[in-house]
Amino acid sequence: MICFGLKITAVVLIYLAAIIGMPSVLSADNWPQYNGPVSNRVSTESIVVPFTEAPARIEQWKIDTSTGFSSFVVADGIAFTLIRRKILEEDREVCLAINADTGQELWSQPLALSKYNGGGDAGAPDNRGGDGPRSTPSFSDGKAYVLDAQLGLHCFDAGNGRPIWYNDVANEYQSRLVRWQNAASPLVEGDAIYLAGGGKGQSLLAFHKETGELLWKGQSDEMTHVTPIAATIHGVRQIIYLMQSGLVAVTPQTGKVIWRQEFPFSTSTAASPVVYKDIVYCSAGYGVGAGAYQINKDDNGFESEELWRKPNKLVNHWSTPVCKHGFLYGIYGFKKYGKAPLQCVDITTGEVQWSTKGFGAGNCILVGNVIVALSDRGEIVLVEARPDKYAEIYKADILEGKCWSSPSFSGGRVYVRSTLQGACLNLMRRP
Repeated sequence: MICFGLKITAVVLIYLAAIIGMPSVLSADNWPQYNGPVSNRVSTESIVVPFTEAPARIEQWKIDTSTGFSSFVVADGIAFTLIRRKILEEDREVCLAINADTGQELWSQPLALSKYNGGGDAGAPDNRGGDGPRSTPSFSDGKAYVLDAQLGLHCFDAGNGRPIWYNDVANEYQSRLVRWQNAASPLVEGDAIYLAGGGKGQSLLAFHKETGELLWKGQSDEMTHVTPIAATIHGVRQIIYLMQSGLVAVTPQTGKVIWRQEFPFSTSTAASPVVYKDIVYCSAGYGVGAGAYQINKDDNGFESEELWRKPNKLVNHWSTPVCKHGFLYGIYGFKKYGKAPLQCVDITTGEVQWSTKGFGAGNCILVGNVIVALSDRGEIVLVEARPDKYAEIYKADILEGKCWSSPSFSGGRVYVRSTLQGACLNLMRRP
């Protein structure tokens, strides 16, 4: 039985305004992809949270999730994630579909072999990583899409798990897999699925989501562990990748490069870029640090200009920050397990507004004006998104195991998982 620790400072009403200028992709109740409904890790819901409730009453369900760092995505009443499971005496990655209301398994489908160079025991108490899935499924129009560790791209019927199509990206497009294999998730935007990983002349790829047919390929940038994002800058929709060469923005329809920005690479880059108006922020570990770039546009096209650069500082190892009103809120630190701080950073200057230790190698999202953080120890921490001070609302021990995955939010509920457990917390429950 889990013993919960609880800190309550207030009963807080969270009101969530619509995201202005963003396309209406899916219903507000869905968290269909790793980076949320519109690639910015922001929930589009309006909810009321009764923080006077004890964690035991907020908990909707809890299940075992065998190994790995895949997160939950939630859509149409189903939660999807990847786990490791033994199939015919072999450890394989498995796509798992769960009833979002009850936690009951609906279906599962085996994927690639669960074998990685550089991993360790994900269930161990230390922080040596783990041999389990790192990618997260995506959902669109009744289908689940999975990019496994060996760059196999799968499409399943989301309701029953029936395979619809499959592309062996690694072999068909001469991929150059990185250490620890693929950890990026597929990005679904419109009718296309975007990913990186092919070889020379075809490192960036787009496939039709209904048929798996190749729509376009191009470039020769080597892959990272970063999930690409979709964003609109100066009125132009674009897909933004963070490759070993740096930032690369392309047109969704053709893959034509709109702009580039050099950015260093060392060993692994895993946090997605963050866009605020015409500014693009990115960060990486292994001595790289962070930078922010202003994207300008004139009659000659787009151009990137460096706003600031902080080598080996403001490091997002794999935790992508969120941005509100020009301030980044994220978990910063390289291999500071159990200690890395949640920080507020001015995206225009790189100046730290406040910093609070104790989050470790976790992740966070934004729900209205509240940061929903999952520490690497399995704590849920809710913090007001305000630049003047750290204002904690709620804190509770939820999960056993290491939490290097990201929270998701759907229908008034937070979905979280670790290397051992997954849980759903119902923040709409009334006494």
